[in-house]
Amino acid sequence: MLHNTTMRSLLSSLTFSVWGWVFFSLLITSCVKEAQFDNNPEGNLDALWTIIDEHYCFLDYKKETIGVDWNIMRARYRQRLSKSMTNAQLFEVLAAMLSELRDGHVNLYAAHDVGRNWSWYEDYPRNFSQELQDAYLGTDYKIASSLKYRILPDNIGYVVCSSFQTALGDGNISEVLSYLSTCNGLILDMRENSGGSLTYAELLAQRFTNERRLVGYIAHKTGRGHADFSKPEPEYIEPSLGIRWQKRAVVLTNRHCYSATNTFIRDVKGCPLVTVMGDQTGGGSGMPFNSELPNGWSVRFSACPMYDAQMNQIEFGIQPDIQMALSEADRARGIDTLIEAARTLLNK
Repeated sequence: MLHNTTMRSLLSSLTFSVWGWVFFSLLITSCVKEAQFDNNPEGNLDALWTIIDEHYCFLDYKKETIGVDWNIMRARYRQRLSKSMTNAQLFEVLAAMLSELRDGHVNLYAAHDVGRNWSWYEDYPRNFSQELQDAYLGTDYKIASSLKYRILPDNIGYVVCSSFQTALGDGNISEVLSYLSTCNGLILDMRENSGGSLTYAELLAQRFTNERRLVGYIAHKTGRGHADFSKPEPEYIEPSLGIRWQKRAVVLTNRHCYSATNTFIRDVKGCPLVTVMGDQTGGGSGMPFNSELPNGWSVRFSACPMYDAQMNQIEFGIQPDIQMALSEADRARGIDTLIEAARTLLNK
């Protein structure tokens, strides 16, 4: 049995084409034979529709929550095709069909553009100001890989983690926590972190627990049916062997917390000394995979659903423990409402 981290790394790095699904199937299920599609507008649309129909993991959930019926999408968007259409026009039609799913992990990649749906954060208040964050960090903050950190005047540690794309090691995290060990509390600002490596997210989450904790479940597609999934497998975080934070901590979130960051919030929410404050996260709980259309365009989609410890869907985000918005009046005065609320809570 692979360790959770190993399996996550394997799944997050695997890609397959519409003709190469056999290889992936040998890893997790029985061998299947893929259909072939012509390299014309109808063939590319049919290939894209089929990839999503057979392998996307949220079709039933999206139909239930936002009313997307994938079964009618092929006929609806086929009406917009013509034999004389340009590549740019075909791309627009295919990207629009994918956007019906409202999934930030669903993208269409061509040489000239990327089809995407970013409504998970564009349709909501940002609750973040880069100018204010820079002011709180100052100019003499320290940097450990993707972590920026300093001690605020009231002896509260302030750490900004704006991405899980950059390599983050145990040594980086230990150095940061060691430096902040004399602080009365810790603010971990995750706002604007749209994800990256689940491995780095897990390494950071392990610093906030002293015991093995069930944090959620993951399932895998086992067939082409919309509801063909394996039995959900439990996911745990283990306490780190390095320095662990033993005081109160506030984790700040906004809608731009997505994908691996969404999973990080799931993993630390409920840790005894952690309070999640801010806005609901953006979501993105489906492990992404890649496939390819006959014309060479690449499509990314969510293939493995992930849940919280109560088997709740987290695809559309996670609610904070304390809802908090950035006040425009505070912003005008150079004050970050969320950071100040976290400082007040930690100083009680």
